[in-house]
Amino acid sequence: MSESRIPTPHINAPAGAFAETVLMPGDPLRSKLIAERFLENAQLVNNVRGVQGYTGTWQGKRVSVMASGMGCPSMGIYSYELFRFYGVENIIRIGSAGAMSEKIKVRDIVLGMSAYTDSAYMKIFGFSGDCAPCADYGLLSRAVETARQMSLRAHCGPLYTCDAFYAENSPNNAILQKLGVLAAEMETAALYANAAAAGKKALTICTISDHLLTGEALPAEERQNSFEEMIRLGLSIA
Repeated sequence: MSESRIPTPHINAPAGAFAETVLMPGDPLRSKLIAERFLENAQLVNNVRGVQGYTGTWQGKRVSVMASGMGCPSMGIYSYELFRFYGVENIIRIGSAGAMSEKIKVRDIVLGMSAYTDSAYMKIFGFSGDCAPCADYGLLSRAVETARQMSLRAHCGPLYTCDAFYAENSPNNAILQKLGVLAAEMETAALYANAAAAGKKALTICTISDHLLTGEALPAEERQNSFEEMIRLGLSIA
């Protein structure tokens, strides 16, 4: 932990405010919901730019939850500062994704082994080739086993982290489907790369909220119920 850099430009929490493990939804309001519904004695520790962060306990273990915002630049900022300055060891992204595989159904959970990306974010690491950063194996294996114990319909495989949300006709989609990519989202590549560079651990757990092949999408109420399974899975391996 580098206390001299605390508070950071984007997080005004004091040193020690975050637990070793932080769950990161994209939406600040979902961060608030998780804290209120799942954590005991949750305390607001960050609210810069409305990006709410809380620390409390889950089944006796200290856990934090804070939003990442959308896209690699936003995830890149918050995960970097948590890893580098606040002593966070594990970040578990919990969010939504669009299925890109016929074997994936809406409401399923996808555990991201790696993240293909079209984002320029990866260039900051100085590698001249193509890069698909990977999850931490320990977190991933625990999530696979815990999902099995919870009888969840969970799949493990690569994600596609894209910069454009509205890219339904991108030629990348068909290519990535042939390469076995399971789902598309917008943050994981930055998270996994930041974790690797900092010597920390990261995992993405996504609920499939819509399907790029069938056009199916979850209505709001069913989406919330499915997301609760993902949240409980993330908390169970925190």
